[in-house]
Amino acid sequence: MSELFIVALDSLRKNKLRSLLTLLGIVIGVTTVIGMSSVINGLNASVAGQFESLGSNLIFVYRFSPTLRGRVPPEMLNRKQITLEDAEAIGELPLIQAVSPVYRWFQATPNSTSFSVRYRDRTAKNTIIEGVAPDYQQVFNVQLASGRWFNEADDRHRANVVILGNAVMESLFSANVDPMGKEVELEGTVFRVIGVMQKRQNALTPGTNPEDNMVEIPVGTFQRLHPEFKDLRLAVKAASQEVMPAAINQIENLLRSRRGRRPAEESDFAIFTLESFATLWNDISGGIFTVMLAISSLALLVGGVGVMNIMLVSVTERTREIGIRKAIGARRRDILIQFLFEAMTLTAVGGVVGIAAGGAITFLIRTLVPFLPASMSVFWTVMGFVTSVGTGLIFGIYPAYRAAVLSPIEALRYE
Repeated sequence: MSELFIVALDSLRKNKLRSLLTLLGIVIGVTTVIGMSSVINGLNASVAGQFESLGSNLIFVYRFSPTLRGRVPPEMLNRKQITLEDAEAIGELPLIQAVSPVYRWFQATPNSTSFSVRYRDRTAKNTIIEGVAPDYQQVFNVQLASGRWFNEADDRHRANVVILGNAVMESLFSANVDPMGKEVELEGTVFRVIGVMQKRQNALTPGTNPEDNMVEIPVGTFQRLHPEFKDLRLAVKAASQEVMPAAINQIENLLRSRRGRRPAEESDFAIFTLESFATLWNDISGGIFTVMLAISSLALLVGGVGVMNIMLVSVTERTREIGIRKAIGARRRDILIQFLFEAMTLTAVGGVVGIAAGGAITFLIRTLVPFLPASMSVFWTVMGFVTSVGTGLIFGIYPAYRAAVLSPIEALRYE
């Protein structure tokens, strides 16, 4: 085997450019697999870290599931709205630690001024407005860079107070200006700034996190500004992760009772946890990786065809060598193994180069994009190498067979 390996490497050395062009498809295919698996691993780790920071005991109640794919069926759109009274009733359940109703309103258009936030001659555009309860901070573990959160008095009196997202604060105020106590204009109404949230990370939109371009106002104030807005969501924090199933059952039974659902009828609301979002994310990332895997498979296929072609050329060029080997005692099996091993060595070198290129891409991503902890997958690294060697085995069989069945007499006479 060592002699076969030396002969195979010698064949590569004598035809450097031809071997390089032949290996190109193999290198591209393996590099794509390694690079994409590293990026997906990094994204998965980042998303998992964000879910973990929110806590594993979060429960969400919507009119219908946000993970619903395609158009929402008309019967779901006709469901009853979730109400503030529902939130209060859920908050009284024994296994619930905190609950916050959430109204969320997006800016109409990028150039609109009716949904922008202003301070003197500065404007923060594309801002998301949320109306939340005092318990929102506890439910989502929101950290403040400065100031305070809403209290019950702010909500009860529908006070014009606002908490700014980090991006909004940077858009409205210069670095040497303290935003606390300043008055900003929101939808034509003056609000007093009482807090600024810390900068949040987002694996999918780093540097332009929409959660940073957000302002929070008391839920009562939001209702006063937008009495027509009815799409209320509930964010609920269970007492602990261990009681999550029981807490979900309590919420479901309570809402079914309040909404008059009979035992045989389906619930006209959706209860879900962060696991639902994690499952959705895994489906999305899995779909992306599947597409890239298909593209890399095409590259490997092209590389395999190139290997077959170059090995057929090699058999033709070395016909007299094959005849001499057979004349001095080489069997068909020996010739078959020799050319198969050469094809596998050729693609194995391509696999190693592809793994090195994938590792370099992973290193560059970790260096240039620090928020994305890209990491090479041992499984896909091994699979990339095994697949490259397997490509040489599959596409090298026919050329090796052609070499093995040559007649030694005809081969010796070949010019």
